[in-house]
Amino acid sequence: MASLNTRSWRLQDFAAHNANVNCLALGHKSGRVMVTGGDDKKVNLWAVGKQSCFMSLSGHLTPVDCVQFNKVEELVCAGSRAGALKVWDLEAAKLVRTLNGHKQNIKCIDFNPYGDLLASGSGDSTIKIWDTRKKGVIYSYNGHQGTVNSIKFSPDAQWVASGGEDSTVKIWDLRVGRVLKQFDEHLNAVTCVEFHPHEFLLATGGLDRSVHFFDLENFSLVSSERDLGALRSLCFNPDGDSLFAAVRDYIQIIGWEPSRLHDSVPVLWGNVCDISTAQNQLVGASFYLTNVQVYVVDLKKCFPMGSLTTPTINQPATPFTQHPSLRKSFSKADRPVSLKGRTLDVKTIEESTSGTDPEEESIADITNMNDYHEIFRGKG
Repeated sequence: MASLNTRSWRLQDFAAHNANVNCLALGHKSGRVMVTGGDDKKVNLWAVGKQSCFMSLSGHLTPVDCVQFNKVEELVCAGSRAGALKVWDLEAAKLVRTLNGHKQNIKCIDFNPYGDLLASGSGDSTIKIWDTRKKGVIYSYNGHQGTVNSIKFSPDAQWVASGGEDSTVKIWDLRVGRVLKQFDEHLNAVTCVEFHPHEFLLATGGLDRSVHFFDLENFSLVSSERDLGALRSLCFNPDGDSLFAAVRDYIQIIGWEPSRLHDSVPVLWGNVCDISTAQNQLVGASFYLTNVQVYVVDLKKCFPMGSLTTPTINQPATPFTQHPSLRKSFSKADRPVSLKGRTLDVKTIEESTSGTDPEEESIADITNMNDYHEIFRGKG
């Protein structure tokens, strides 16, 4: 239980798998659900704040190294150490697709905002774009020199941003199938990339302890914040006026025009894996061995969202108070014609299925029917 003056606290700590946990992801729409993957080859679903798994998904033949929800939290994708991807429909509690093609472990996954495309990055240094309604990869991109650590679709689904072990950030245009821009500002591996929810702006973080902000209209560096700690996860607040940057045992709240550190809140979450916001709170989750820990930060007690922290005299209340942005907005762009109806008008490439996961072998075991109905049957 948090005291009146506490800005962060641990909500729960529980055993999530029968073997080491390798990955987790929070549902970023509601902040109420979490998915974990482990060495036991299982994918487990949880209601945040409860310590009993309400659904367990089986079918991978090797340990699960990456998991991700789609934007509306109705699908979950899990990537294995062997390079296979499986997509489950959580409301129907069934496997809908197995995607084979990567030659090494899956490192990062993202669904596009419309739910029909999936992007994956791997230790084999490739990025693949999949249509979740079909077998086979649509596009396969080579460009990074080493593992692809982070991948994100833009809010209009026309671009993909990727960050790699090679210290580079790349912007890929899905309409023409090529790199639009490469950013080389990071001095070490890039661990996270995050598009602004509205503006043509990208935030990136890495092991060099820095966060960079890039204008995506003219592909230029806007500002940087350094000496933050090795970056683990990034998340813009819903209004898009601040960036939350998670490092070991801290959440940093950052502005970019001009660059400044608004607030730094101690959170003893160790190597946090994912963060999300919900109802004036930030939720962060980490794992160690077989256990998962969930932490909460009260944003009403953090600057600039709340009023308990006093800004310096020359610090504006929000990043846009003195310098309102005229940057183009993703939200103003229509969905590209090539993504309406059919996802991409290109030939689907069928990959070899030798040594990969079979489509039919999967079990969706609902272990807590009450939580399952509360989360998935109560929508709408």
